[in-house]
Amino acid sequence: MWRHPEFSRGARDMLATSLGIGAWGLITGVAMGNSGLPMPLMLMMSLLVYAGSAQLATLPLLASGAPVLVVWATALCVNLRFLIFSAQWRPYFAHLPRRRRLALSYFMADLNYVLFMRRFPEPKPAPEQLPYLLGGATTNWLSWQVPSILGIVFADSVPAHWGIGFAGTLALLGVGLSLVSDRFTAVAGAVAGCAAVAAYALPLKLNILVAIAAAVAIGVLMDHAAPRRAQAGGGR
Repeated sequence: MWRHPEFSRGARDMLATSLGIGAWGLITGVAMGNSGLPMPLMLMMSLLVYAGSAQLATLPLLASGAPVLVVWATALCVNLRFLIFSAQWRPYFAHLPRRRRLALSYFMADLNYVLFMRRFPEPKPAPEQLPYLLGGATTNWLSWQVPSILGIVFADSVPAHWGIGFAGTLALLGVGLSLVSDRFTAVAGAVAGCAAVAAYALPLKLNILVAIAAAVAIGVLMDHAAPRRAQAGGGR
């Protein structure tokens, strides 16, 4: 698989974003390293969870001893976008055995989705799609895990004046903006941002859940309103 030309192409395409991914992985690793959690738990979290937004959202909850259900609910809500991603990927990989699809699900990430859909806009399977996806996923995984683990191990040695927190924020902002493809997603993103700021004072980072709920609600409302507007326009 790794010798396929599309594997190299996927790796090269993902390489353009590796600096931002690495910055975000490093700040996530440093945050975990300074959380007071046991080292084996932090390393396991980086390798198994492999989702920076969920890790950062649940990290203060774990450190403060929040109820497990709150931790699970937060991680689930933060990662709900992957449900949409998987539905978009289904036409391309539904023919693969279930075991292979489960293995692929571990490597699915935001930028993998963006680059893959840009490379293969037509939703039908093709032989070159899997090598392309795996090439990008390999680069993405290494770009994340290596800085993340370094951040965990050397958290105390990373100077604060490096400003990697701001770099990580910019990286995540870039990921979010790359997913804004139309007016609906732009409005939903703006509503989520306003809701997160308005509910910032809530404990246990519950403003994240409020932002997600607000974005989903406005998205559903716009989705239901669009057909009615189309019908009204066609009847004139």
